Amino acid sequence: MRAPTLDLTLLRTLVAIADTGSVTAAAKRLAYTQSTVSMQLQRLEAQLSLTLHEREGRRIRFTSEGERLLNHARRLLALNDDAWSDMQARQVTGDLTLGIPEDYASLLPSVFAYFHQLYPAVGLKVICGTSAHLVEQVKAKELDLALVTRQRNSPGGDVIRREPLVWAVGMNRQPLLSDPLPLALYSPGADVFREVAEQALQSAGRSWRVAYTSQSMAGLAPIVTAGLAIVVVTRSMLNPALRPLEESSGLPALPMIELALHRAPHRPSEPARRLGELIREQLAVPEQAL
Repeated sequence: MRAPTLDLTLLRTLVAIADTGSVTAAAKRLAYTQSTVSMQLQRLEAQLSLTLHEREGRRIRFTSEGERLLNHARRLLALNDDAWSDMQARQVTGDLTLGIPEDYASLLPSVFAYFHQLYPAVGLKVICGTSAHLVEQVKAKELDLALVTRQRNSPGGDVIRREPLVWAVGMNRQPLLSDPLPLALYSPGADVFREVAEQALQSAGRSWRVAYTSQSMAGLAPIVTAGLAIVVVTRSMLNPALRPLEESSGLPALPMIELALHRAPHRPSEPARRLGELIREQLAVPEQAL
């Protein structure tokens, strides 16, 4: 004898009640009326010939049978949602070009892997460059998207996350912190880190000298890890070869910087829209976690 089929719509209502704690809140989440939510819960109980809930004032308490069904419901809905997303995702095709500074590439491997898993028919091309240049390429429609450090002279874009900047030195070696401070700085125009560092030192009345310049952290790292210079990085850019300087170092505090996602000035393609959503979802973190 074939077993009856559970109604996923009713199970979704059950989960919404469990997550929100009341029929009223579940109705708001599902965009139903309260009477519809109550009716669906009753239908589910009638189908199973079981009592799944008890009322405690305005709140709902599930019986042991209700708790058991809730565990099944979450698994069934997760499988349904995964299957739906997979079937829809494989209909997305086309080409997509993303621009990022080289130093942010380490933030995105999991994003790229997951995006390819979801949308295997999309051809993704990634171009590295300075934040300022990438923004110009987006404006010129040469790139679909660019994840960059938000520029002071060209803010724009949607802010994805904010990160604190820190002074960093080699894990095992560091220079003397007396003036003039030896700095490893990004090349002029490569990013806002250089401007921020120089303004902070100038405001604090400190003097400095440029010991090394490069377009990326990969070029700055050797002289910093050798203990010959100080560098400015975000906390997410720290690695086992670098350590941040504490406030007791006497160096001035540095501000937060913003990572922004820029989109080409036309209606985004479906691949661009979905990659943008994925980047926002994966990279957004609470500031207190940084």
